[in-house]
Amino acid sequence: MPAFEIPQIATVVGGHTTVHDDYQGGVEAIIRLDPEYPVETLQGLDAFSHVEVVWKMTRARPEDIELHARSPRNNPNWPATGTFAHRNHRRPDQIGISRPRLLCVDGRDIHVTDLDAVDGTPVLALLPWFEEMGPRGPVDEPAWVKEMLPNYWADSSARP
Repeated sequence: MPAFEIPQIATVVGGHTTVHDDYQGGVEAIIRLDPEYPVETLQGLDAFSHVEVVWKMTRARPEDIELHARSPRNNPNWPATGTFAHRNHRRPDQIGISRPRLLCVDGRDIHVTDLDAVDGTPVLALLPWFEEMGPRGPVDEPAWVKEMLPNYWADSSARP
């Protein structure tokens, strides 16, 4: 496969300091735009309630990649599913996508809450969330997804 590079446009500052599977909610972070991008590139972003953030899982290692079917979180009660039916760091791209709530824009700092990336994470893309660009029609997913994620957006202060 030919490789290509995606430039980093920003960095996550603050927020989560360790990687966790659940309890991602209630944490504020800053997405700090890199200095080579003019501040005016953020003009009007503050009119949106949410942003879509594409980020690199830099704490993942190449040897974490698993190209086979396996049960989510190694739970034998859930069916084995292929690499591309998961949303974790075991994917070959090791890229995450989040849709945090936008709190405010202050110069180069985009203040958000409920971003499931950790402090220091490189941001590859930042887009306003358009409801019209979201899924059309009903969204289907297997039952194991809801069983696996009931605490994903629970407040991080409730983490056991």
